[in-house]
Amino acid sequence: MPRRQSYALLIALVAGTAALAAAIAFGTTLLAGARPGPRPDPDSHAAARTPAAPANSAGTWVATWTAAAVSAEPDTAHGLPGRTIRNTVHTSVGGDAARVTLSNLFGTSPLVVDQVTVNTRPVTFRGAPVVTVPAGRQVVSDAVVVPVAADADLIVSFRTPRASGPVTFHPNTHQTSYLADDRGTWRTTNWRYLTAVDVRNKTTPGTIVVIGDSLVAGSGSTTDANSRWPDLLSDRLRGRYGVVNQGIAGNRLLTDGPSALGGPSGTSRFERDVLSVAGAKTVIIALGINDVQQAPQEPDPQRILAGFRSLTAQAHARGLRVIGATLTPYEGYPTWTPERNAVRLAVNEQIRAGGVFDAYVDFDRAVRDPYATNRLLAAYDSGDRLHLNDSGYHALAGLVDLGKLISAPKSDEL
Repeated sequence: MPRRQSYALLIALVAGTAALAAAIAFGTTLLAGARPGPRPDPDSHAAARTPAAPANSAGTWVATWTAAAVSAEPDTAHGLPGRTIRNTVHTSVGGDAARVTLSNLFGTSPLVVDQVTVNTRPVTFRGAPVVTVPAGRQVVSDAVVVPVAADADLIVSFRTPRASGPVTFHPNTHQTSYLADDRGTWRTTNWRYLTAVDVRNKTTPGTIVVIGDSLVAGSGSTTDANSRWPDLLSDRLRGRYGVVNQGIAGNRLLTDGPSALGGPSGTSRFERDVLSVAGAKTVIIALGINDVQQAPQEPDPQRILAGFRSLTAQAHARGLRVIGATLTPYEGYPTWTPERNAVRLAVNEQIRAGGVFDAYVDFDRAVRDPYATNRLLAAYDSGDRLHLNDSGYHALAGLVDLGKLISAPKSDEL
């Protein structure tokens, strides 16, 4: 599937700019009957992000890229003193200015950062070129006037001049970034400290936030090809909306993962990683398969469904539309058993029946072998029977009906 293929539905979407802008606002009609749900307990490590507020008369802030903070990076007890960190990120929507969020969520001491740039443009924090991020907190930079293109690589660079606590990082990025000091420069596939890039844009109505596990994070995809399915969905939208990826490999809906594997659960990080994203209008929830297949396994599908309903209620309370994804097949993976598969099928049955999300995308049906429905189609299998290859991620991105992504009635299938 060509990454720049035109879609008839997208043409209609562009043609109806005024109607689309109204739809993406997600007025009360779309969410009629949605009951505000309980707010999650505050994360003991996290500070609230700066809310998505008007930047000025020229536009509003929307997220163009995000990365969920996963854990403290192993073997970085003293941080990375004297190192320059160059994070490569791939944008979804463009703008005429940018701001960045730096997180010390898993740090145990203050983090000092200086020499911050976005594509070589200097970045300040309350007018100063140096900022200290308290342990367990995050900071949002001042706006830097720099043109940011949609569907482009952006380099966010900064130095940590002195020792600090452990590095807050996101591993397994499928993107090449860099770490440098006076001895040389090294390639890395970790994002460090950087958790968001927002842009100022006067026309984009908002951002679609995708929260999920390794199938969202892109495990099995080609490094530097930007073929994670949220990237490919963004390609289809052609920069008209932000699409940001809050996937974590190994992530579960209900249970925190150990150490650097899995990160905080979807329920515990939902406030920080979805509801606080600048310009968030729609959330796509693609979680649950690791609750089914990882030890300790969740044997009760109703607990998984209750977790989904809780997240939906929280999103509705903030005016967000919620789309869920069915759980994909994985027979042949070492953890597969008929009993665990039965839990997956029961969850999918209820998602399709409605009453869990506002709408759903049937990822299971899109990638399963029609002759062995508990297995991935061989053409989409990365080789381990669980994760997809680039073709499989193209199939997921292509499944989403762009018109219904904006305005589908409740419980409709995308």
